[in-house]
Amino acid sequence: MSIHEVEIASLTGGPARLAQYEGKAVLVVNVASRCGLTPQYAGLEKLHERFADRGFTVLGVPCNQFMGQEPGTSEEIAEFCSATYGVTFPMTEKVEVNGEGRHALYEELTGTADAEGHSGDIRWNFEKFVVDGQGNPVARFAPQTEPDAPEVVAAIEGALPR
Repeated sequence: MSIHEVEIASLTGGPARLAQYEGKAVLVVNVASRCGLTPQYAGLEKLHERFADRGFTVLGVPCNQFMGQEPGTSEEIAEFCSATYGVTFPMTEKVEVNGEGRHALYEELTGTADAEGHSGDIRWNFEKFVVDGQGNPVARFAPQTEPDAPEVVAAIEGALPR
């Protein structure tokens, strides 16, 4: 199954329509507003702006499973991201990325291994997945990997539509 077939709501309500990303590269990131890695929002926004006109988007997926670091309502999350980091990339509803309540999106993503061979459960906020235009995860990066790290940029460039 492709992530394009997964149903998920947007942060502001209504469906996020992942099928709209068919033919585009997507960087899916589980995000949190009260995490030591939260400043990565700035780098994610820069990536989004840098590659948007080439068929790319960042997709932020809020999650509160890691030490309660995303406790806000949808409105609070949207306001924080916009006001603090100028986020313009799309965001989904808050979901669980691990455990019995794991969202179907993360069921699709977590089988992908990173460069160190880690697959399975998400380790922390800001774990990153590059998804190609067919909706298949093609790369995974640890939470501490900065959005503008050369390996992330290379994976995005490799997944961009030709």
